[in-house]
Amino acid sequence: MNCGIQFTAKTTVTQFCSDNCAKLSYKKRKREGKILNAIDRDRQANPFNPIVKQKDFLSVEETCQLVGASRWTIYRLIDNGKLKAGRLGRRTIIKRTEIDNLFI
Repeated sequence: MNCGIQFTAKTTVTQFCSDNCAKLSYKKRKREGKILNAIDRDRQANPFNPIVKQKDFLSVEETCQLVGASRWTIYRLIDNGKLKAGRLGRRTIIKRTEIDNLFI
């Protein structure tokens, strides 16, 4: 039911009130499938960078890769004082030992 019209199904397999609603639902399912495929391709194209483990100072994006958290989670930890970070121009830099101490 995409159009919002209440209808009574004539059979047990009827899902939509009209052919138009069925087509809209089909397009929506296809669009969502394409989005999920794009997300999977992006994850496969951007694997974990092993150099991140060797660095002493990490950017927020590298910290996200290392910890497996989102960018906003890292910024929340910094704002709450649980993770110390410094600014280098416009970039936020986090010391590797601070990340290690986060889990102690």
